Amino acid sequence: QVQLVESGGGLVQAGGSLRLSCAASGITFRISSMAWYRQAPGKQRKLVATITTGSNTNYADSVKGRFTISRNNAENTLYLQMNSLKPEDTGVYYCNAAPHLLKYNWGQGTQVTVSS
Repeated sequence: QVQLVESGGGLVQAGGSLRLSCAASGITFRISSMAWYRQAPGKQRKLVATITTGSNTNYADSVKGRFTISRNNAENTLYLQMNSLKPEDTGVYYCNAAPHLLKYNWGQGTQVTVSS
């Protein structure tokens, strides 16, 4: 059974940092291109960052230079380091397969709230 468990969110002031984690089970993680998504209040879920099996990365323009996506295949874990956080980064963050791939069941996500 596929399970994606996100963690690491919280309340932080603008300019602060957080590191999100996503523990994956039930999938062959090392051959899965993965991504982080964000759903802001009242809005649709949007792509934040992607990482391929070869660790090539891509970012939404709004987070370039501030966020870093990475992966640890040995531990089946996906990460998102978020620096210089802004209030507009607020939302629930989810991990899942990259946009061009069939999605796994969504996890519960982790809430990130950035105060101004």
